[in-house]
Amino acid sequence: MAIAQTNQYTFTGTITDNNSNIPISGVSVFIENSNRGASTDFDGNYRFKAELSPGTYNLVVNSVAHKSQKLSITLGDQTEITNDFTLVEDLLSLDEVVVTGNVVGINKRALGNNISSVNAENLSNTASVQVDQALQGKITGALVVQNSGDPAGGISVLLRGASSLGGNQPLYILDGVILNNDSNELIDIGGNSQNRLADINPEDIEKIEVIKGAAASAIYGSRANNGVVQIFTKQGKRGEAQFRFSTSVKVNELRKKIDYNTAPLAWVDPFDRNNLETRPVERFDLQDEFFDTGYGVENALSVSGGGENARYYVSGSFLDNEGIIKNTDFQRINFKTNVVLDAFDWLKVTGDFNYARSVSQDIPNGGINAAYGAITGFVFSENSIDPSPNESGVYPVTSLLVPRTNPAEAVERFDFGNKTNRFITSFKLDAEITDNLSASYILGLDYYNQSASAFIPVGNTSPNGSGFARRSDVNNFQYNSDLNLTYQANITDDLTSTTTLGGTYQFQEVERIGIQATGLVPVVETAGSGSILEQGETRVPFSLWGGFIQQAFGFKDKLYINGAIRTDGSSAFSKDERNQLYAKAGISYIISEEDFWQDGIGDVFNTLKLRAAWGQSGGLNALPAFSRFTNFSPSALNGQSSLIIGNQLGNVDAAPEKQTETEFGFDAGFFDGRIGVEFTYYQQEVTDLLLNRELAPTAGFGSRFESVGKLENKGLELLIRAIPVRTDDFTWNLTTTYTSNDNKVTNVAGQQFALAGSFSTNYVIEGESLGVFYRQFYNRDANGEIILDDNGYPTTGRTEDGSSSKVIGDPNPDWYGSLINEFKYKNFALRAQFDAVQGFDVFNWNRRLLDNVIFGGGSNVGEELLGNLPKGYGGAQAGIFEEFVEDGSFVKLRELSLSYTIAEPIKYIDEIKLSLVGRNLVSWDDYSGWDPEVNTGGQSNVRGFDFGAVPIPRTYQFGINLSF
Repeated sequence: MAIAQTNQYTFTGTITDNNSNIPISGVSVFIENSNRGASTDFDGNYRFKAELSPGTYNLVVNSVAHKSQKLSITLGDQTEITNDFTLVEDLLSLDEVVVTGNVVGINKRALGNNISSVNAENLSNTASVQVDQALQGKITGALVVQNSGDPAGGISVLLRGASSLGGNQPLYILDGVILNNDSNELIDIGGNSQNRLADINPEDIEKIEVIKGAAASAIYGSRANNGVVQIFTKQGKRGEAQFRFSTSVKVNELRKKIDYNTAPLAWVDPFDRNNLETRPVERFDLQDEFFDTGYGVENALSVSGGGENARYYVSGSFLDNEGIIKNTDFQRINFKTNVVLDAFDWLKVTGDFNYARSVSQDIPNGGINAAYGAITGFVFSENSIDPSPNESGVYPVTSLLVPRTNPAEAVERFDFGNKTNRFITSFKLDAEITDNLSASYILGLDYYNQSASAFIPVGNTSPNGSGFARRSDVNNFQYNSDLNLTYQANITDDLTSTTTLGGTYQFQEVERIGIQATGLVPVVETAGSGSILEQGETRVPFSLWGGFIQQAFGFKDKLYINGAIRTDGSSAFSKDERNQLYAKAGISYIISEEDFWQDGIGDVFNTLKLRAAWGQSGGLNALPAFSRFTNFSPSALNGQSSLIIGNQLGNVDAAPEKQTETEFGFDAGFFDGRIGVEFTYYQQEVTDLLLNRELAPTAGFGSRFESVGKLENKGLELLIRAIPVRTDDFTWNLTTTYTSNDNKVTNVAGQQFALAGSFSTNYVIEGESLGVFYRQFYNRDANGEIILDDNGYPTTGRTEDGSSSKVIGDPNPDWYGSLINEFKYKNFALRAQFDAVQGFDVFNWNRRLLDNVIFGGGSNVGEELLGNLPKGYGGAQAGIFEEFVEDGSFVKLRELSLSYTIAEPIKYIDEIKLSLVGRNLVSWDDYSGWDPEVNTGGQSNVRGFDFGAVPIPRTYQFGINLSF
């Protein structure tokens, strides 16, 4: 048997930019259809070795925002192969290699569905402390909302609208590891709970890819029903050790105060509208009692490098970030190591390890479940009472009608906090079995323990005057085991085929335990010392399995067709319903590469890619654990243990929700790549929507989950990139995004119901958007003017069918977008990002309480005292919810950064970069509250709900980055 001769070849060269002639780092250079290659170093140089048989090969060069190049090379006796490349800018990034669940990356030009990418450069200098926070305004189709201004306040990411009642957050994947991004409210801090992406260090991220369409779910499975956010971290590159150190300081401050009662009077009897007798008082701005300026510091150090057969990346970081609520703070310690080993010419081994410890000091705010928050106390407080403690340290009661906390006491005496220890690790094998067949296997593990505690001391002004303590822990363990095989072949010189076969098994186990008590022993802070109010434990195992096969064809590198079939199984459903089959298809046509195009308008209209995709997926998160069963609760009867049947009837026929989505669009480039346009239109339909349907009393149960609902989303996405000015010294880059989405619930089986956690304000109603406001409204005349009663007070209206409630607002925006300008002059860089969210409503629960005379702290109560409004006018409005629905539309100066780079200032230092960054500097809006962007509902379907939410701070940051 003859054995083919092989030689060890060394490939070297330099990559530079066509416009600036500056070396480009991070460019991938590799032998086509192999794992033999390298990335360029800081000076744009690449070098790698490969054991190959003599013959003809393609050397491929790929870089983000540059057009790929492919060079045919013939290998013979000469083993030193040197080729330099000059890359041309590509605003559309059609040649960018993206990962779509396959064993190998694929150029965006071959995809029928839209994928958005954000690289490390756009994620840095944003003054954000969380990965998802840095995505705001940078991609189309993604509504990124910071629900709370706490130091690590939760973030919601909604891709192409809400598609389920059981959760709408996307699937997050970190280097192939499926991440848990739950927002665990182990203690009630009023909807401000962190989501667990807060554990990830943004400095370690190389790029993020966002896949929004259902077509992607046929590859990633039904857990990707709401889209996919893929996070790729940095890896080592061949060459000498490269160190990077960054340090920054932050200042967080309240952007604006809200109006409050400044009238130097108070009612003698606030409850009697006819008694207008007043008394002189001093008014206090209680906002000064709980808002403060917060300071932060962040340090990060990384080292990367490697030889011919091994690369490494190691990093560590520390963050300490204070909030604008007094005595709130978030600390995070991160350690990461990544090692890539070329064990053989045909086998690459990758090991990745991440550790994070997150510690937060919290102050409860909002009153969704509990009533002891600082801002909750503020909205109930009569601000003519001095909130300061007396000489004995005892705080006065400031809420005279109902027991609520003195806000000054909440920030000084309450002790709430969370601690999280997290490990994310993976082991990956990439093998070239033959020239055509490759395989990839990854085992990913994500484990964390989150522990939360709450303590309110004995003798306080909250509803828990005898003290309160709670301890709650959650352990989350999950892993994914994925195997993919890919066979690539050239059927002819023009026709290529790629077949991918994959399978996955995923397991998750969540364990919770909690205990809370009142009636504490003085000084003792643990729940075991008091009267136990609640204690419990839950254990929820979950497993998912699936497999897919995908076939793709490419014709002359300009026409691509692909299709896939996937089956998924989930332990959440019964055996008859758990296995489902889904399909996808896509087509992409680079029509601008046809001769007739290039010979005609190609000089001006350089690029046009037409694309379309169709896909199906199923939702696995809508059915809560064990809800297909009729559950029992433990109890006691005559001193004996017993079980009590629950209020919810089980349904073994409950099936996964089914989503079908069609999208089409184009990518266009003009004037030698100076202008790039991406356009996408999509239509999504969800059937078998799982509803917790109310049952007739004769059923003996209150509700049952049934697959009877329908929902749809329609929208368009537009992205425009341009380079209006480009000279040797000066460059102006412009990016703008626009997204509109029309969400509608088309069937709820004839019912309507309130969403939990909204005080029965946000509703699910057939024919309306998900979560519209449905409550009492003003009685108006034919001209729309408010009708007052004989005493000058507004009254509640009635619909034609006699109902006192109707749809009074919609928290879903009509559209959202951004405008980003980047200016570079020599070593200076200036970046400004404006974000806009338009056409949505906010329910201002804070004002509903503040403006009620029986509490007294709002500005309109002052107007009543001064005689500008009838006494009790705000109390009359309190029952007419329409009054408190406000336009939340805003335009924000989200990011403003100025930086200066010094190249090789001294020996051993490659670069120093100084930066000054501002975040959330200005908001142009008509909202009377602190911030229209926040949402007390957190990651749930309750949106536009402002009750005691911490406003998003204005942040300033000064940073220094060193490379050596």
